[in-house]
Amino acid sequence: MKLDSYLHFAKQLAYRAGRITLAHYNKGIQHDLKSDETPVTAADKAAEEFIRGEIEKTYPAHAIVGEEYGEKAGEGNPFRWFIDPIDGTKSFMKGVPFYSVLIGLEIEGVSRVGAVCFPALDELLCAADGLGAWCNGRRVHVSEVKDMKKAVFVYTSWSGFRTKQRLDVIENLHRDCFYGRGWGDAYGYHMVATGRAEIMIDPAIALWDVAPFPPIFREAGGFFGSWSGEEGHTHGEAVAVNAALKRKVLKLTRG
Repeated sequence: MKLDSYLHFAKQLAYRAGRITLAHYNKGIQHDLKSDETPVTAADKAAEEFIRGEIEKTYPAHAIVGEEYGEKAGEGNPFRWFIDPIDGTKSFMKGVPFYSVLIGLEIEGVSRVGAVCFPALDELLCAADGLGAWCNGRRVHVSEVKDMKKAVFVYTSWSGFRTKQRLDVIENLHRDCFYGRGWGDAYGYHMVATGRAEIMIDPAIALWDVAPFPPIFREAGGFFGSWSGEEGHTHGEAVAVNAALKRKVLKLTRG
């Protein structure tokens, strides 16, 4: 199956939605709290409404799953789009530029196309199976670091490890790695995919948080999947790592 047109569409959509978020960025953003106590802003809603509208217009039979407006059935169609209009809403609200717009396309249960736009940084990471991984038109790869003592790991928040009773994982990574930082949300995966860090780990994620990343890491030469080593975006947890350190990292996460 040719994925070129889907990749082009996802890239353009992520970039254009990113411009919508920039109209709100650093301008006294107000927010509401959702039922899960996480914040949502007018920018989240506007960006998702735009993305959903464009998908419905271009691919009317496809299913859509978005963080803010839920799921639209695809009438048995094997294509399902995942949308996170602002990944890192808390960063966005505080004027931190590491937030992103995420768009992923799943085909017959496998994520095949991904686009991740960081509007405030003017960076767009994307990939589709067989077409390479790219950032701003430049081919990207994971790093070749083989020694844990030289590896950088990133994460979103240590509280998730505490909630899942897996503080041992983050403690062992701090022990074994060069250093760790909380440059999390999608930006952490971006760092690993582009070779700026070696490991990104999340103890709890939603489908829309990570749907773009399986094809990005396949094409960048790394691994993206569960803590037990299953590839993909559907496991409720995630680890991304370069190929050289995959075995060592999974030994830590498997416990």
